[in-house]
Amino acid sequence: MKAMIKTILRLVPAKWRTRNNIIHVLRLQGAISAGGGLRPALNAKDLEPLLKRTFKKGVSGVALAINCPGGSPVQSSLIAARIRSLSAEHKIPVYAFCEDVAASGGYWLACAADEIYADESSIVGSIGVIAAGFGFVDAIKKLGVERRVYTAGTSKSILDPFKPEKQEDVTRLLELQEDVHEGFKAYVRARRTGKLKADEAELFTGAFWTGKRGLDLGLVDGLGHMHEILRRKFGEKVEIIDISAPKGWGLRRLGFGSATELPEEMLNALETRALWSRFGL
Repeated sequence: MKAMIKTILRLVPAKWRTRNNIIHVLRLQGAISAGGGLRPALNAKDLEPLLKRTFKKGVSGVALAINCPGGSPVQSSLIAARIRSLSAEHKIPVYAFCEDVAASGGYWLACAADEIYADESSIVGSIGVIAAGFGFVDAIKKLGVERRVYTAGTSKSILDPFKPEKQEDVTRLLELQEDVHEGFKAYVRARRTGKLKADEAELFTGAFWTGKRGLDLGLVDGLGHMHEILRRKFGEKVEIIDISAPKGWGLRRLGFGSATELPEEMLNALETRALWSRFGL
């Protein structure tokens, strides 16, 4: 019966049809990285087909459902820029809905929206840059391991975890982080112009807050959940369509890959776990 009704409706001229507002939902979930690994990761290349399906003629708006602890600043920038480009091209407004976490790179993605909403208990913010690692200098000495590294270029082995830390290496890393941080701050300023309600000295420290506090600070535009807010904006008959990723998206193969890939996979998993654990998840 439904198929018959749809067929009949197609025969009715478009100008005579009653059209409901259609909202496409794009779920941005997981850590942001250039790709690789067994777990799905957010990156510009893999998201491109989904973004093209999301921003289409006839769509009244796009909702970003964000649950992301951050990751690569470059991929964050690329994804956000692509969202803004498609929004402008198709003249479609974008709304971000922060779920458990929209922090660091996740908040960068949220700022690609025209309006940001969160749950009272969502985690938002973390406008900063972090780098973490380990030092194994004493460990390899105890094991009797000799480290052999040969470089052309005095800075090629910067921050080698098996060599003593050099202050000049740390200084250079901090300079790089400051450049990235400035880019992050500039994007937030541009996208939240006239909305930020606290001093930058507080907002841009890398601290994070609940959605409720984020509203007070101007990091989000309101509190609430996707369906209720979209119905309020577009009417009770709004059609909310989830543009899902293909099954198995982000998985290169079933299994753990080759023996040479396993250590990298484990490190990627640990890094992702560390991103989530910063926010108690």
